Amino acid sequence: MAGATRELPVNSSPAVASNAEGEEIEVLESTDVLPVAPEDQWKSLFDKYDPDSSGFISTERFRDLLATYGSELDPHKLEVLLALADGNADGKICYQDFVNLVRCFILSGNKRSNSFRRAILQGGRQLKGCSLRDEAGLGLSQRLIRHVAYETLPREVDRKWYFDSYTYCPPPWLILAITIAEVAVFMYYGFQLDRLVLQVSSPSFLKSPLPYHPQLRTQAWRYLSYIFMHTGIEHLSLNMAMQLLVGVPLEMVHGALRIGLVYMCGVLAGSLAVSVTDMTAPVVGSSGGVYALVSAHLANVVMNWSGMKCQFKLFRMAMALVCMSVEFGRAVWLRFYPPAFPPCPNPSFVAHLGGVVVGLTLGVVVLQNYEQRLQEQSLFWIFFSVYALFVLCAVFWNIFAYGLLDVRLPPTP
Repeated sequence: MAGATRELPVNSSPAVASNAEGEEIEVLESTDVLPVAPEDQWKSLFDKYDPDSSGFISTERFRDLLATYGSELDPHKLEVLLALADGNADGKICYQDFVNLVRCFILSGNKRSNSFRRAILQGGRQLKGCSLRDEAGLGLSQRLIRHVAYETLPREVDRKWYFDSYTYCPPPWLILAITIAEVAVFMYYGFQLDRLVLQVSSPSFLKSPLPYHPQLRTQAWRYLSYIFMHTGIEHLSLNMAMQLLVGVPLEMVHGALRIGLVYMCGVLAGSLAVSVTDMTAPVVGSSGGVYALVSAHLANVVMNWSGMKCQFKLFRMAMALVCMSVEFGRAVWLRFYPPAFPPCPNPSFVAHLGGVVVGLTLGVVVLQNYEQRLQEQSLFWIFFSVYALFVLCAVFWNIFAYGLLDVRLPPTP
């Protein structure tokens, strides 16, 4: 662009003016996909909406422009552009503001939404290169949001965008609701079975309608409901700690829908993996979903190591791996420990591995595409298609393989 267009007049909106500095960087980085219109074309477009040659157009006329050329634009982006259009709240847009906003508009229509977010952040908040961690005078809730942003997001632009937009509405209800339900079910059976440690050793443990049992595999709800049963308080405690410490921050950032998708895909993959590879064993515990979330988060941290600014990340990652290893080791030991009521074996550990595979594939794609539509990500559809194919094959396996292989199943509890 010509040098004259980079010089901001005095009456230019401060928000849009500061936006221009960041936009210039983004346009230079994106010239291969974002051609910048010549200045005379922008001047002609401005004159079209300024018939009186006053040097200004109203925000209402700018809204008409967006309505004409932005029919495919996200409604939220339209509102953000309009908010930036009049930083002085005088209802008018000068020519330089118009040029800067057209730049924003061009970027907003491009799939590289990070460029649009960076431009808006530098304009709307007038960051001037200030790090979110340096902001002072924050309340407790704002410090919590900032902490969560640094825990989960690798890029400063995403952290600032999240810090500005998060409102606790809705709150992170999904992981909390699942955890409360698991504790309630555990306490109920704890009193009913009169034991809190190694509940699985009780003869009535598998009589519940919740755990997966190979003899009852036609009861489809058991492939998901098994997460509410745990072998003992040691099993519940480890799962609950990882679920809350990792799941709640992830839900605050990515939302209940995305985190619920990863969690439930891990749960279903866990029970189906057991039905295919450990065909005689029952399944209990939420480890499939928990390991999907934790594995996806740890993989995201490793893949964006330099960008993740959470404190003591190496130590905390090591502690997470230790907790996962302890829980997995406990599950392996229990599986091969002599069962209390043979011939039914103890619950399988394969659900953990199913959750890890989901986390390292589908989960990573979800966590790496913050504020971007998953349906537009080809990698998401690749992994989701592979997952759907696995589910379909596992269903056919459960229908036909047990009879064809003449598997000797333990009696119905």
